[in-house]
Amino acid sequence: MKKHILAFCCTLLIVAGGYSQDKLNKSKSELNKGKDLNTVAAQQKTTSTSSSSSSSRDGGIGSIFVELIAKAVAYTAGIAVIGHYGIEDHLHFEQTEYPYYLPEHGNYFNAEVHDDGNINNFRFDLKDKFLYNNGNLFGNHLEAKLRPFQYLYVKADYYQLFEFQENTSDNLSLFYFNLGYDRIRLRRFNLGWTIGASYIANDVNKFGFSFGANAEYFCKQNVSFLAGAKWSFINDKPVHAYEIEGRYHRKNYFISVGFEHLDIASPNYNFATVGGGIYL
Repeated sequence: MKKHILAFCCTLLIVAGGYSQDKLNKSKSELNKGKDLNTVAAQQKTTSTSSSSSSSRDGGIGSIFVELIAKAVAYTAGIAVIGHYGIEDHLHFEQTEYPYYLPEHGNYFNAEVHDDGNINNFRFDLKDKFLYNNGNLFGNHLEAKLRPFQYLYVKADYYQLFEFQENTSDNLSLFYFNLGYDRIRLRRFNLGWTIGASYIANDVNKFGFSFGANAEYFCKQNVSFLAGAKWSFINDKPVHAYEIEGRYHRKNYFISVGFEHLDIASPNYNFATVGGGIYL
């Protein structure tokens, strides 16, 4: 077992390797560049032309048909994104005090079956990870998740990246602020989405729209596997974050090892991660 863990950690370090100088400075420089003015003018002209031609057409039966189709699509999308609480029992599952509080259960449990379980209407999850690329590029990822009840949660991510060169150093602060919803809430698996905003501080100081997805599977032996993604754009440049990690749970805390990939403008960053967290 130790050999497998060692091999896994070595693989993460190899994947995280690869380095070119001034990556953080390049990311910040590209994010500070606004849209090309010619492109903006062309988009505005296209929008204006499209609006004029569409307003000149007669609505009639066609517009009624389009409205019906739009309502049908909206209803279907609502079911896919939110779910149907009348027929999907798992949407009523309660959240546990912490994963494995009940044997072989993760974040949720069926209160009708486990009436002796702890129905906790409030939970605070805190996680911190060290990010390693090489001796010149590393960082930290702090995540806080507030769960006032089982339906929605609020999540904040803070990435602090550092880059050291021969005579200089640089850093970059990246934030995500999201509202989260678990679309599937089973006893050993949950899958959901997030929506909110991203923000880069330092010399950028700009916000962007953010959305994402995440999933976690809980094994029988107090081990879980998590995967997540956050997509965003600032000044039409990508600001994406991806993570996979394995967790070993012990009572209300855990330790983790994994991998993170960041796209910040054209530069991308790969990190091996190690950390831990606690459920309060």
